[in-house]
Amino acid sequence: MRCVADETSTLPATGWAVLGLLSFGEELSGYDVKKRSDRSLRFFYWSPSFSQIYSELKRLEKAGYAVSRTVSQESGTRDKRVYRITDAGMTAVREWVREAPLDPPVLKHGPMLRLWLGHLLEPEQMREVLVQHQEFAESMRDRALADAERAGSYPALTLKWAERYYTSERDLAAAMLDDLDALSSGRVRHP
Repeated sequence: MRCVADETSTLPATGWAVLGLLSFGEELSGYDVKKRSDRSLRFFYWSPSFSQIYSELKRLEKAGYAVSRTVSQESGTRDKRVYRITDAGMTAVREWVREAPLDPPVLKHGPMLRLWLGHLLEPEQMREVLVQHQEFAESMRDRALADAERAGSYPALTLKWAERYYTSERDLAAAMLDDLDALSSGRVRHP
């Protein structure tokens, strides 16, 4: 029998995310995992690609954290493989959630990088970057609100956090547009 501690040290974050999606108790295909990650994980972590998902499902099955079976399709299309979490997988993901060190968020912010390099852009190009980010943040905020209506309790709380986060990103972009106007008019000195 595998020791949970041995497996937890080798499972990547994507594996924990996929196992977490299985922990809600339903059998899911790789396609189902991708749809659910797009409706939840992408708002606060990232949404793994199909290849990452299928790779992690195989890894989880090999570790004994998930089992799979083939399901015949009524529509005559090819059969699909569905996965469910095992008791060992539930124990492992509970232990990971409770015991694993908390990694601080890593900010990888494309618009902020562009702003930092704003001296290489025309003011109107910088404005366009900020406007695009403002529109993106608003669309993500709206999507998080819509997805929260269909989510369970803790996923809904996470989506509420995402809604607040994207609201602040939208508002920060608006404030940066004001700052850019002030900089262009000479009211703000260069650092």
